[in-house]
Amino acid sequence: MKIFSYLYELCIQLAKHPRAPLFLCINSFIESVFWPIPPDVMLAPMCLAKPRLALHYAALTVLFSVLGAVCGYYLGYFIYDPYIADLIAWLNYTEAMETVRSWYVMEYGVLMIFVGAFTPVPYKVIAVTTGVVAAESMANTGSTGMINIVVFVLVSLVGRGLRFFLEAGIIMWGGERMEKALRRSVDRIGWACIILIAIYILYQWLFA
Repeated sequence: MKIFSYLYELCIQLAKHPRAPLFLCINSFIESVFWPIPPDVMLAPMCLAKPRLALHYAALTVLFSVLGAVCGYYLGYFIYDPYIADLIAWLNYTEAMETVRSWYVMEYGVLMIFVGAFTPVPYKVIAVTTGVVAAESMANTGSTGMINIVVFVLVSLVGRGLRFFLEAGIIMWGGERMEKALRRSVDRIGWACIILIAIYILYQWLFA
């Protein structure tokens, strides 16, 4: 079954749509707040479809992803309890959020913002948790310390910028060769991800 090839081709066609940059901006923004689909799903095929605009697309992705993260930060800062807490629980991110909170307690805050911005770690969890911890710190000490909004934005820009510009640059460099290689491998990659997720769920069900 070549379902992933179909989805890939669908993304390629969407990337050629006149409003593709708008879709990219919306997806990048909401992914940093609550949406589970990462910006890469739109960014990669758009860069493949129009390599000359790859850096432009990367810049849009960085900008709107960080703007969304700022929204997530302030959601955590102002209205975490009870509304955002319920959303986090519904998305099954509660355990991940508690882990991130513990890292902040151990003064790894700036590093964790960078990790969330640069890696596939759910950035929305980092953003909301940073706001929560900043609010708690303000309530307890009168200062947010090293996790204020300015530091959060600067580190996020660095992390997101490295990730998406690197991705766009690799696609520009690879060009048609990368597009052909990806097209040949997309189904194997997709099913491999499904199998890994299934193994993880089975492990959690049997041993957690």
